[in-house]
Amino acid sequence: MKHLIAATALGLSAVATQATAAPEAYILDPSHSQIIFNYNHLGFSTTYGMFSGFEGEIMFDQDDPAASSVSVSMPVMSMFTGWEARDGHFMSGDFFGASEGDLVTFTSTGIEVTGDNTAMITGDLSMNGVTKSVVLDAKLNQVGEHPMANTPWAGFDATTTILRSDFDVGNFAPFVSDEVNVQISIEAQKAP
Repeated sequence: MKHLIAATALGLSAVATQATAAPEAYILDPSHSQIIFNYNHLGFSTTYGMFSGFEGEIMFDQDDPAASSVSVSMPVMSMFTGWEARDGHFMSGDFFGASEGDLVTFTSTGIEVTGDNTAMITGDLSMNGVTKSVVLDAKLNQVGEHPMANTPWAGFDATTTILRSDFDVGNFAPFVSDEVNVQISIEAQKAP
């Protein structure tokens, strides 16, 4: 009987330890999160743009980062390139044919840890009615107490390259580069 009680206690202890090691929810801070993209324009210049209006959640497991996940969305019409006529052209039928409420989304499907603070995050990128798998080369910048918010906080950077034509927005390629370089920087606070 003593052995049964001891085994039960050990089992409960193991379950309790596993429960505390589960991923924790972090909510994106839209005021300090951004996606910047660039592409080559006719060989003459590099054009830049960005998205805003983020919503999303990171389920972050600091002890086992491979068990983490991320889900993010942003309005297509939040795209900003610094020239209103170009933004309007991108929203036209030549590219997105965007309507109010159309979203760009990314949902992770797997995480491969590559170093102490780096990982390759594979996920489904959905845009313009098309979903493709992409890989983000990600880096954990910092996890800790936010000095002003006094709550746990996390920050990440990531990069990837996508082909516009994969998402049916490839007009004028190859003169306007089909490849789009994407840089992501996000902050997230631990959910209350």
